Amino acid sequence: MEADRDHLKIFCGRASRDLSEAICRHLGLPLGQGHTDMFPDGEIIVKLEEDVRGRDCFVVQSTYHPVNAHLMELLIYIDCLKRASARRITAVLPYFGYARQDRKDEGRVPITAKLVANLITTAGADRVLAMDMHAEQIQGFFDIPVDHLHAAPVITQHLETLWKELSPVALVSPDVGNVKTASKYATWLGGDFAIIDKRRKSGTEVRSANIIGDVKDRAVLMIDDMISTAGTICEAARLVMAHGARDVIAAATHPVLVGLAMERLRESPISKIIVTDTIPCGPRCKPIEDKLVELSVAGLLGDAIHRIHHNQSVSSLFRRKDNGSNG
Repeated sequence: MEADRDHLKIFCGRASRDLSEAICRHLGLPLGQGHTDMFPDGEIIVKLEEDVRGRDCFVVQSTYHPVNAHLMELLIYIDCLKRASARRITAVLPYFGYARQDRKDEGRVPITAKLVANLITTAGADRVLAMDMHAEQIQGFFDIPVDHLHAAPVITQHLETLWKELSPVALVSPDVGNVKTASKYATWLGGDFAIIDKRRKSGTEVRSANIIGDVKDRAVLMIDDMISTAGTICEAARLVMAHGARDVIAAATHPVLVGLAMERLRESPISKIIVTDTIPCGPRCKPIEDKLVELSVAGLLGDAIHRIHHNQSVSSLFRRKDNGSNG
């Protein structure tokens, strides 16, 4: 990859520095030299400290809390690269904020995922590389190419090391909306499959009422794209334990973990919480550190960046079992 040093540049915003450094170590490249400062009134300024004219540039930035600040920094970074005459700019979004607002499910509400897609395009990005967006259709919100990766290969590889000691296992979808993802994992890993029938009391309170399938005397594995407030997954965990499950493991790509998430997960019957580093865990996850397993997607993103730079297929990276990408 020595030839990439002059032509491929990887930069990062403040939200994803550790992940970006891991990507660069995987590729054997130095991290692009640039920094972000703030004016006294809170405005963000980005300054590049090396030449990017004619280079293929990638800027890595997850847009987690504070979402708006991280999103704005990404947009400014893209604009900075554009005005510095980068040949091509790829926005790398390990976590794509605003993805849950992807449709009008009632009157007089926005489709914010489309708005953010427009902002990234208008800022000057030529393409997007994202990891486990909340809904597949968000790819269609962009008018530029999108490579949509899934963390499934990374999570599956880890789960396979645990499979013998866990067996027999039931793959459980914590709600109906996640059935497709959970069923894919059931296909790849084997094991039974069950669904939680989730009933919502209010916008902030969830009650899981029924379970479709058998979990008795099984280790239950629940997989979702993110854990946010952890209300759904903790209620589901209590439900499957009440139905005779002997253990519960939760896995998710994005550890959003806001609100009462830490308290709920700490007090829940979930024995292990498997997440990736699309959003850094760090000190904030100390309350659940005895349950937490953090996997890295740096190699996956690094290989995708290398293939995009060399105009190679990204989807061929994931031709294992039932595919991990459709990019």
